[in-house]
Amino acid sequence: MNWRSIWAIARKDLKEVRQNKAAWGPAIIVPLIFAVIMPGVMGVLPQVIPVEDIQREMGDIDLLLKNMPPALSAIFDGKSLEQMFIIYMLGFTLAPLFLIMPLMFSSVVGADSFVGERERKTMEALLYTPTSDLDLFLGKVLAAVLPAIGLSWLTYLVYIIVVNVVSFPLFGRIWFPLPTWWPLMFWLTPALALLGISATVLVSSRVKTFMEAYQLSGSLVVLVLALVIGQVSGVLFLGIGTALLIGLGVWVIAAFLIYLSVKNFKRSALIARL
Repeated sequence: MNWRSIWAIARKDLKEVRQNKAAWGPAIIVPLIFAVIMPGVMGVLPQVIPVEDIQREMGDIDLLLKNMPPALSAIFDGKSLEQMFIIYMLGFTLAPLFLIMPLMFSSVVGADSFVGERERKTMEALLYTPTSDLDLFLGKVLAAVLPAIGLSWLTYLVYIIVVNVVSFPLFGRIWFPLPTWWPLMFWLTPALALLGISATVLVSSRVKTFMEAYQLSGSLVVLVLALVIGQVSGVLFLGIGTALLIGLGVWVIAAFLIYLSVKNFKRSALIARL
C-alpha cells in the first residue's frame, strides 16, 4: 500500500464533497434536529407541564423499570418523576437515533465517491492514475470514514451540551452522558461508519447518479430503526454489554464487506463502463 497515494485520493474526495450541496444538506439538517431541537423540547417539557401529564406520557413507570436490566434501572433510583422523564427520553429513547449519524455521514461522502466523479466527468482521469486498485479503494473509504466519525462525535458533543443546559434547573448538576453512551460513541459509531462506507463505495461504483447511490446505501438505516423500535418497545435496552455485543457483530460484518469490496473492486471494469 502507498499511503501517500491513499491520503492524496482522500483529500481530493473531501475537497470535492464539500462543494456538493446535495451531499451536505442532510448532514446539517439531521444533526440540528437530533442534537438541538429534540433535546431542547424534551428537556423543557417536564418543566412546564403538570406532573400528571408526565405520568400519563410515561405510562406504568414501575413496569418500565422492572423490565430494565438492574444496572440500568438503578440510574433512576431516588429521582423525581420529572427527572426520570428526562433520563428516559434523552438518555435512553433517543440513544439509538444517534446511530443514524455515522451511517448517514459515511453514505453521503461514499455515495459521492465514484458517482460524483462520473457526474463531474473526472472518473476516467482518476481511474488512469498510477495507483493500485487497493490504494484507490482505501482512499475512497478513508475519505468517508474519517469525517463520518468526526461529525458524529461533534453531534454527540452538541447533544451533551444541550441536554445538560436544558435540564440543569431540574438536576442542578451535569448528569449526562450516561455510562451506556460511551460504547455507543466510541465502539458502535466507528463500526457503523465502516459498515456504511463498505457498502456505499461499492454501490456508488455501479450506479449512475449521486442520489441513486445515496438512496440505496440509505437502506442501512433500517438496521438502526430496528434498534429504535426495540428500545422504545422495551424489547431491547442498549446497555453497555448489549452495545458492545452489537458493535462486535457490526465490526465483523463491516470487515467482511470491506474484504468483499476490495476483492471485487476492479478499475478495469469501471473503465469499460465509461
